[in-house]
Amino acid sequence: MKKLIPILLSALMFTGCASTSNDQRNTYRSITMDEAVTMMAEESGYIILDVRRPDEFASGHIPNAINVPNESIGTSEIPELPDKNQLIMVYCRSGRRSKEASGKLVKLGYTNIVEFGGILDWKGETVTGQ
Repeated sequence: MKKLIPILLSALMFTGCASTSNDQRNTYRSITMDEAVTMMAEESGYIILDVRRPDEFASGHIPNAINVPNESIGTSEIPELPDKNQLIMVYCRSGRRSKEASGKLVKLGYTNIVEFGGILDWKGETVTGQ
């Protein structure tokens, strides 16, 4: 019995370490709209990803955003997002689709996803058209 306890403790320790690193790697980060605005001002080389439908995007979107509808994000590569390590900031209308899309992007291997809710909370300018 005394020999079994150190083995069990070691196994628990390794299991805990493995799940922690997997959790950090296989997730995205949610931030507030204010944090997103600050990040946009301080960072460079990021993509703003609008995951609404094309008609919603055309009616008004954050300047320089690209549109890849949540419904089109699945299991295949996304030509508009070639660099899986690039900072990608994801939004939709209210925040539901951006969370869903962010999870799908992580499953596709994207490593630097930040979800910041919906354009309903955006206080900056918007542009219309494609």
